[in-house]
Amino acid sequence: MSKIKVGVIGVGSMGQNHARIYAGLEQAQFTGVYDADHDRAGKIAAKYKCRAHASLDEMLAEVDAVSIAAATVAHFELGQRFLNAGKHILMEKPITNTTDEAVQLVALARQKNLVLQVGHIERFNPILAALEERLTRPRFIESHRLSPYPERSTDVSVVLDVMIHDIEIIMHIVRSPVASIDAVGVPVLSSSEDIANVRIRFENGCVANLTTSRISPEKLRKIRVFQDDAYLSLDYMKQEGEIYRRANGKITRDKIPVNKDEPLKRQLESFVNCVAMHASPIVSGDHATAALRLAAEITGQIRAQKL
Repeated sequence: MSKIKVGVIGVGSMGQNHARIYAGLEQAQFTGVYDADHDRAGKIAAKYKCRAHASLDEMLAEVDAVSIAAATVAHFELGQRFLNAGKHILMEKPITNTTDEAVQLVALARQKNLVLQVGHIERFNPILAALEERLTRPRFIESHRLSPYPERSTDVSVVLDVMIHDIEIIMHIVRSPVASIDAVGVPVLSSSEDIANVRIRFENGCVANLTTSRISPEKLRKIRVFQDDAYLSLDYMKQEGEIYRRANGKITRDKIPVNKDEPLKRQLESFVNCVAMHASPIVSGDHATAALRLAAEITGQIRAQKL
């Protein structure tokens, strides 16, 4: 089987990691990078022994597939351009700036019979696989995602930039239509929300409570799932978990075994394999569009309260 020729568009902090991993993937031929900052592109290309493309057209001629790690506002235009040229795409999250744009990209990928995968990286965290193996019927879910103030994406709501990871995961594990949402959020250091909380009620009775902050002194990425037979507590960062059960009138606590690995590496391996096998991605454009739609609804409710 011939190697899939891949490139990376946008080599900021996330794109640089895509480049690092593609350069080491056996099933991929890492052809090059493109960035509007040509000096930065040149440095990354030199580091990973690939080409710094002078233009997107130049990259189009060299690749079978690309990771798009540019700013979200550019996702739709870049996505259209590469799909129309017959190239498979791994799009960093969120898939696009608006739900309408996402719907159009998904339709175009389907029309062209191309892979459109979206970079909801936590779906490739080994801790999620450990959770899914033990999942029965979630009744209540609590999610916390906290981080210090970033140097990027502060013009975008923390809901769309950060909470969307947990929105997509919870929609995936609950698998029920949303009945209602109750959201609050405030800007503190930015022009958009830096802290947000939402309670989501699903039609099957499950309730999820999500809290996200980008002005926390600590980093925290945890999910807790309560179901009829157990309570699971999982840490995405440490890739560790515990399960609590009731047995003979007592509560037992056991460590959950986790095969630790780098989620981004697993994500890019999966993408390249999907392209090679013409398979559906784990996080499709449809999944990402549904998460974006709910994130936009949450953001809209938060902002409507300020009017």
